[in-house]
Amino acid sequence: MIELNNVTKTFGQTQALQSVTLTCSGGKTTVLIGPSGCGKSTLLRLIIGLTEQDSGTVTFDGVPVAPNNVFSLRRKMGYVIQEGGLFPHLTARRNITVMAGYLKWNADRIEERLDELLELTQFPHDGLDRFPLQLSGGQQQRVSLMRALMLDPSVLLLDEPLGALDPMIRADLQEELKEIFQALKKTVILVTHDIGEACYFGDEVVLLREGTIIQKGTPEDLVFAPVDPFVTHFINAQRSPLENVRAQ
Repeated sequence: MIELNNVTKTFGQTQALQSVTLTCSGGKTTVLIGPSGCGKSTLLRLIIGLTEQDSGTVTFDGVPVAPNNVFSLRRKMGYVIQEGGLFPHLTARRNITVMAGYLKWNADRIEERLDELLELTQFPHDGLDRFPLQLSGGQQQRVSLMRALMLDPSVLLLDEPLGALDPMIRADLQEELKEIFQALKKTVILVTHDIGEACYFGDEVVLLREGTIIQKGTPEDLVFAPVDPFVTHFINAQRSPLENVRAQ
């Protein structure tokens, strides 16, 4: 579904990606993980065409992502950015339906799709007329997810969608998101810095460091068959305080 072949991207003096080759399987959840600045968010932006690689190719369903087709391809991809990225001056309803309105969907089609998404995300109907600042953090993320799913895209890209939420809300939304991924059977690429979250969501996990892929595999591969000492170091660095107490 998504392929990057020998992709390089530089911002000024910083090489964000170094000859990255990656295939993301259709209908699976691929999780990109690694330290801050390792290039995982840049990968998402290349896939959806918000930035362009210096060299190499990015293809979506066999079609190269390029300036001349990027707008049509984006309609087949849903994108959830960090902290939701909702328009503060628009209600939840308008945030969700903005692209459908732009594409001139009729009112009945919009309402039918909106009802489907409300049921999928368990978002209250009476919240549609509230503005983002009137919604909880969890509700804002549900609105952002519904906006990304409004056009029924074949690919869903999520950039640290739960990073700004408190732990209890985050745990609840993790469960709901996983159920949504399983129900929709879409190709999902999710960025996180949390190894536990990566293992929870990922059919495949891709660990990056300094713009290169260190290891790609199942969560079990990274834990039990690391290919580099950095893999084990990264995982151990995220041991919970409770685990550290038990280890003493």
